Amino acid sequence: MPTVVQLPAGKSLTVRAAADAFLDSLRSPNTVRSYGVGVGKTAERLGEARPLGSVADDEIGEALELLWGTAAVNTWNARRAAVLSWLGWCASYGYDGPAVPAWTKRLAVPDSETPARSKMAVDRLIARREVHLREKTLWRMLYETAGRSEEILGVNIEDLDLAARRCPVKAKGARSKARRRGQAREDFVLETVYWDAGTARLLPRLLRGRTRGPVFVTHRRPGPGKVIAPRDVCPDTGLARLSYGQARALLDEHTAVRGPGTGWDLHEYRHSALTHLGEQAASLLMLMAKSRHKKPENVRRYFKPSPEAIAELTSLLAPGDVRR
Repeated sequence: MPTVVQLPAGKSLTVRAAADAFLDSLRSPNTVRSYGVGVGKTAERLGEARPLGSVADDEIGEALELLWGTAAVNTWNARRAAVLSWLGWCASYGYDGPAVPAWTKRLAVPDSETPARSKMAVDRLIARREVHLREKTLWRMLYETAGRSEEILGVNIEDLDLAARRCPVKAKGARSKARRRGQAREDFVLETVYWDAGTARLLPRLLRGRTRGPVFVTHRRPGPGKVIAPRDVCPDTGLARLSYGQARALLDEHTAVRGPGTGWDLHEYRHSALTHLGEQAASLLMLMAKSRHKKPENVRRYFKPSPEAIAELTSLLAPGDVRR
């Protein structure tokens, strides 16, 4: 059943009371946390003790511009959406108040600046003799699954289906399953990632007889003062799960050419994999299935064809007697 919100009597609310009532009506803690920033700071800027009905539309726009006018596009869109939802909620309950003015438009999200590496560069890096087996396996698995780094680092050995070359992962923004009383809160809807021969050859060598615990672990046990969840520790060796920060630093160590922090990023494997599949004429629907994106525009941001691929495509337009 929807949450019942106790509202003050009458049809006039202060800015603070309207903000609190709106946030109290939200059921998801994540939504409350996200919307709380946009709504809370906007309410402070407008004046919390003012009647909401006395606020003009342009004051809302000016507050948004002053607070987030120079922020990143995604931040602007998120804060604007929070305020838009707040004022829409107030209007739906019959409370007098302003609206987000038309001139504060939602901004188009720019293309990602994360580069896509060539397949040859990916293969050469993984083939280098000084690269440890753990890193080889992680990088190959990130590339072949086109998975997010946190998803792959979070996989446990018992999750792997080595014969079918696949495993379930807890995806970004995974929603919890509908559960009855007593079910674990960690029971999330999982998604499946798939890998191919490169990962299939490396995984058994990496596991070396281990049958449970994290796939990717550190080389040393954690210190006695460090608290780690049981799922993130190998029960046989006592080694902890490799963290995102550690994995990122290892990749940077092997790829930096202008000092620390100038190397590759783990997310580049996902961009590279989807770009290479697109260059091989994979359809948009298949790319969405592989990446598990829900919106086509999100997949488009990952597709960065090389100049050679564009030149090859252009050759199809040549006259029939000179086509390569």
